[in-house]
Amino acid sequence: MKISEIYDFLNKLSPFELQESWDNSGLLLGDFNQEVQKIVLSIDVDESLIESMEENTLLITHHPLIFGGLKQLEFSKYPANLIQKMIQKNISNISMHTNFDQTHLNEYVATEILGYKIAQKDGFIAYLDIDEDFDVFAKKVATAFSLPHARCVKSSQRVKRAALTTGSGCSLIKSIEADCFLTGDVKYHDAMEAKSINLSIIDIGHFESEHFFAEILLKHLKNLGLEAIISSSKNPFTYI
Repeated sequence: MKISEIYDFLNKLSPFELQESWDNSGLLLGDFNQEVQKIVLSIDVDESLIESMEENTLLITHHPLIFGGLKQLEFSKYPANLIQKMIQKNISNISMHTNFDQTHLNEYVATEILGYKIAQKDGFIAYLDIDEDFDVFAKKVATAFSLPHARCVKSSQRVKRAALTTGSGCSLIKSIEADCFLTGDVKYHDAMEAKSINLSIIDIGHFESEHFFAEILLKHLKNLGLEAIISSSKNPFTYI
């Protein structure tokens, strides 16, 4: 099957036009006319993944390997070091990032991982009706994402409504209309801002909240009749 046919299938599933203006989803490496027999799914690209892949494979990732405009390809530096290895093995790459967040990932995490119905959706934000004690809810969230602990900003003792944005969503803090915000990559000043407006936060981790990407997409790709496998994506962070 040609990459163009796979791309069209993915575009119908999760339109690339839904991506944010700063995003770089789409075909990042390869040729639309190339024929592929195997697809690998992963949240990210790393050296060990490339080394484990067969030649002439299509790699579909959540995070784009190329974000900003490349002014040079110095093969000793990231991401050129990975791009070089991919070209040598004729590995193509399609990214499905913020478009997939909106159409699939947030909904899947809310319903399948956390086990709550979505009460309201607003772009990248899924609102969930909770009405639980904060400590109980925080521990439940940590367990759902296999986190060693719940890293929180606790602004109230009860959570009536929670907002969910997988990945890194703290830029949305000002628009959150809930008691508690679940997102990843929470920084010190994000926590200070949330505390000042009486918004609780539970840091669900960037990798931990998005690594479900591959298993979601795999279910849909089975309809294409191609061999698709999930890579063993690894969190770059280690908890000690």
